Amino acid sequence: MRVSGFTFVRNAVKLDYPVVEAIRSILPLCDEMVVAVGNSEDSTLKLVRSIDPKIRIIETTWDDSLREGGRVLAIETDKAKAAVDPSSDWLIYIQADECIHEKYHKNIELAMHEHLTHKDVDGLLLKYLHFYGSYDFIGDSRTWYRQEIRIIRNDPAIRSWKDAQGFRKNGRKLQVAPVEAYVYHYGWVRHPRYMMAKSLEANKYWHDDQWIAERFDAEKDFDYSKIDSLKPFTGTHPAVMQERIRNMNWTFDKDPSEKRFGFKAGLLYWVERYTGWRIGEHRNFKLVR
Repeated sequence: MRVSGFTFVRNAVKLDYPVVEAIRSILPLCDEMVVAVGNSEDSTLKLVRSIDPKIRIIETTWDDSLREGGRVLAIETDKAKAAVDPSSDWLIYIQADECIHEKYHKNIELAMHEHLTHKDVDGLLLKYLHFYGSYDFIGDSRTWYRQEIRIIRNDPAIRSWKDAQGFRKNGRKLQVAPVEAYVYHYGWVRHPRYMMAKSLEANKYWHDDQWIAERFDAEKDFDYSKIDSLKPFTGTHPAVMQERIRNMNWTFDKDPSEKRFGFKAGLLYWVERYTGWRIGEHRNFKLVR
């Protein structure tokens, strides 16, 4: 069984993406790693080159005129996917602000072996933890997606979907098998100054300049306090994240008992908390039973 990893990144240094940690978190599972490095305003290319000999870089140019639905992110994902070794059986996709804890590597390896000959399985579904504000809190409301496809077959018909959150095959939802493994999402954990810069940059791929100017002040730090619900994180972080966590240079604290819900959102939150049922949950996949 041969496995390739792939990802894309742009301006990782400028926007403080943990792309080094993201890539290193899946390297032990991969025979090669393809990184599409977009035209950056910083030393991102040099940074990615310094990580590991397994990495093969393709340099890309982002279409900055695409400012709707995050479509450019899917395009860059597909560029990286298209460059993987065609002989690979499975592809592991990681985004530049995600990590997979090493304690889940064995489960992932076993699942890839188990489903290697199950041609009805297009991919593998992983669970998510979304960190917010600091490395001590995770978002636990309906704002955050609970699971997503991060391992797919090496099939040219499988393409990144919409804003690169998931995948489709010839436009249809993938048939996937669940894996007892979590992706740790750190997209909302960085210094408030970097978080504001990242918010300004990221929203360019969904909205026009006026929309962004009405909602963000580039002269201010990001305000982490405006969050509906958090809970303390009591586990351990991936080994690759330990140095970054030790070097955290801002403070964020939150009373997890404080909730900022309207009536309907609050009702749905408590239903999910006590039953595990997320009413009306969108699923960009079909589970193979």
